[in-house]
Amino acid sequence: MRILFTGPPQAGHLFPMVPTAQALRAAGHEVLFACSQPLEHIRGAGLTIAEIGDGSTLREAFERVVPSTERGYVTRELPQGQILDRAALGFAELSRPTVDGLLATAADWGADLLVYDSFQAAAPLVAAKLGIPSVVHNFGIVSGHEMVARLAAAFQDMYEKHEVAGPARPVALDVLPASLGGDGDNWRVRCVPYNGGGVVPAGLLRRGGRPRIAVTLGSVLTHWDGVRSIAGLAEAAGSVDAEFLFAVGGADLSALGELPANITPLPWVPLAELLRTADALVHHGGSGTLLTAGAAGVPQLILPQGADHFTNADAAVAAGFGLRAESEAVDGELLTRLLTDDALRAGAAKLQAENAALPSPAEIVPDFEALLAGAR
Repeated sequence: MRILFTGPPQAGHLFPMVPTAQALRAAGHEVLFACSQPLEHIRGAGLTIAEIGDGSTLREAFERVVPSTERGYVTRELPQGQILDRAALGFAELSRPTVDGLLATAADWGADLLVYDSFQAAAPLVAAKLGIPSVVHNFGIVSGHEMVARLAAAFQDMYEKHEVAGPARPVALDVLPASLGGDGDNWRVRCVPYNGGGVVPAGLLRRGGRPRIAVTLGSVLTHWDGVRSIAGLAEAAGSVDAEFLFAVGGADLSALGELPANITPLPWVPLAELLRTADALVHHGGSGTLLTAGAAGVPQLILPQGADHFTNADAAVAAGFGLRAESEAVDGELLTRLLTDDALRAGAAKLQAENAALPSPAEIVPDFEALLAGAR
C-alpha cells in the first residue's frame, strides 16, 4: 500500500502525523510526505519527502488575503469561530500553489491512500479528483471535518478550475481521548508525542531538588509576538519555590529584563522528554503542547493567545487537568496552585490513563488496510 501524507509546513500540523506514518512504514507500507517549504520540520523525522508548492510562506499567504489590521497571531479579543474562519482564508491561500504538485505527486507515485492535515486545502480536492480514499489526520480538539469545510469554502475557485464538485469526504482520525472530543468517526489513536529532534541536557534526565515548571510557547507564537505573553510569569517566578525551565526555542528573552535566578532558558528540547521530569507546564494552548502534556500526565496552566488556544483551554479546564488565565494575571499564587492543587494532578493523571488506554499507532494499521480494501 502506498500512503501519501500531506499538510502545511508547520510543526503543529505535521508532527502529529509522524507516529502514524512511522507505524505504517514499519508495517511494510510505502510512505511519502508531500510538503511545501520549509521542509526542516518533516525532514528531521527521517521520512521521504516530495516538495510541492512555490516556496511562499504562511505569512506571505496571510498578507495576500487578510487585511493588515487583522494579521496578528494574538487575537484574544475575537471569538474562536471567527479566528478559525480567518485561519481558513490564510491556509487556503497557502495551499493554492500546492494543488498541481500534489495532484502530480499522487498520480505519478501511484498513491493508494491520502492522509492529510485539515489545514491543507488541496488534499480533499486531490482525493476527489483522483477518486482515492482519504483520512483527515486531526491534530487536536478542533474538528477536522469542520476545518475541511471551512477551507473548501475559501477554495471554490480551485474546485471549479479542476472540475471537482467539492471535497471528498474523509475518515477522521482523532489523536486524543473521547473525553476531549474530536470528530468521533470511530478512528481514534493514542497520542504518542513526536516533538522533533533535539539535545536533552543531562540534568533534565532526572528530577531536580525543587519542583520543576516547564514553560513553552510552541513553534509559531514567538515568531509573531516574541515572548510578551510570559512577561508576567517571568516577573512572578522569583516568588515561587520552584525551578522554571523556559523552553522557548531560542527566542530573544531580552524583553523580559533580568530573569530571576530560578529561571533557566533552554534551547529547543523535545517537549515530551522535558516533561518526563517536570511537575507542571505553562503554555500558550497549542494542540500539540496540550496533548504532549496530557500524555505525560502533568497539570497545565494555559495562557491562550490565538489559533485554537481558546477551545483547548476551555477543554482543559472542563476536564479538570488545567487552569486558564490571561497573561497579565499570572502571579505567584496561581503558579503555586498549579504545583499544589491535588484536583489538577488527579485530572492530569486521569487524562494520561485515558490516552494510554487508546490503541497505539501500530494497532490502527489494519484500519488503514481495511479502508483501502473497501475502496477497491
